[in-house]
Amino acid sequence: MALKVAIVGLPNVGKSTLFNALTKTAAAQAANYPFCTIEPNTGDVAVPEPRLDVLAGIAGSREIIPARITFVDVAGLVRGASKGEGLGNQFLANIRDCDAVAFVARCFVDDDITHVENRIDPIADLEIIETELMLADLESLERRRVQVEKRAKGGDKESQLNLKLIDLALAQLNAGKPARLAEVSKEDKKAWDMLQLLTALPALYVANVEEASADKGNDLSAKVAARAAADNANSVVISAQIESEIAVLDDEEQKEFLETLGLEEPGLNRLIREAYNLLGLQTYFTVGPKEARAWTIHVGDTAPQAAGVIHTDFEKGFIRAETIAFADYVALKGETGAKEAGKMRAEGKSYVVKDGDVMHFLFNN
Repeated sequence: MALKVAIVGLPNVGKSTLFNALTKTAAAQAANYPFCTIEPNTGDVAVPEPRLDVLAGIAGSREIIPARITFVDVAGLVRGASKGEGLGNQFLANIRDCDAVAFVARCFVDDDITHVENRIDPIADLEIIETELMLADLESLERRRVQVEKRAKGGDKESQLNLKLIDLALAQLNAGKPARLAEVSKEDKKAWDMLQLLTALPALYVANVEEASADKGNDLSAKVAARAAADNANSVVISAQIESEIAVLDDEEQKEFLETLGLEEPGLNRLIREAYNLLGLQTYFTVGPKEARAWTIHVGDTAPQAAGVIHTDFEKGFIRAETIAFADYVALKGETGAKEAGKMRAEGKSYVVKDGDVMHFLFNN
C-alpha cells in the first residue's frame, strides 16, 4: 500500500530539516533562503513498530521488514501561490498527488533564520497556506461546475451526484472552511475523493519548536494545537533541529541524547505514527523463520482485503486466515504454543482484522 504525505509550509520553517531527519539523508538542501527546495524530495520511512522486533525475536526471523510511509518535501509556498506566485503551480500539483498533508509551522525564534513574512506567527503562516489551498480548490471547482451542471441537467446520474458534491464543497470553501470539514456520507465518499480537493486531504499540523521546548512545546505550539483541533486536524510538537542531530547517531547514542533532553523517543516516531493514524491505518504481521513483516491496511479491512495487500491472488482465492492475537503470540511464545493453547483461530471472509493480528493466509491458486 503506497502512502504519501506532503510536508508543506512557508519557506524557512524547517520543512527540509525535518525531511532530512525523517529520511536520515541530506537529500533535501536545508538552506536559509526561499525555494531552496525546488523539485520535491521523496523519501521512504519505516513506521516505528516495536512489536515487530518482539515477534522476530520469538520466531527467530532472519529478516525484519517494517511497514513504510513516503514523505514528500514540497517547495516552500508563498502568498499568491494559487495564482502562480513563487513556485505555486508546481507546489499545488505536488500536494495533489499525496494522501495527506503535514503542515509545518514555525514555533521558534531565531534571528539568524529569516522569515519570508518578517514575523513569527505560526497561525498566520497556517492561514496563508490554508487560504492558498482553498483558493486553488475554489478555482478548480468553479471551472468544473459548468460542464458538470450541463451533463447533470441532461439526466446523467454520475454528474448529478458530482454536482451535489461540488456545491457542498463550494459552500464550505466560500464560508472560509477547508473541505475536510464537510459532512460527506459513506456512500458518497468515493465520488468526493475523486474531486481531488487539496483542502479535503487529512491534515497534520507540525509545530516546529526550539530545543528547550522539544518535550512539552511552548506558547506558540499550544496555539497550533488549538488551531488543529478547530480544523479537524491532528497536531504534534517536534524540534526539527534536534531530530536532524539525533538521526545520525547510533541507537545507544540516540538513547543517551534523548535522556538528556527528557524525551522517551525521537519526535519523528510520534510524527510518523500520527501520519499513519491520520490516514486511518493499522498493522498486521506475518511471521516466520525467513522474515517478520508488518503490513499496512485500513482500519475495518476484512481478512481477504488484508491478504490482497500481499498479493491480489491471495484476495481472489482467499479460503481462510489462521490468526493469532499479538498478545497471545507473545505470551505463548509463538505459533506452536498459541496453537496448542487453542489461541490460533480460523477466520473467514467476513473477519475484520484487528491491529496487531499475526496472520497466515490459505488461498486457491
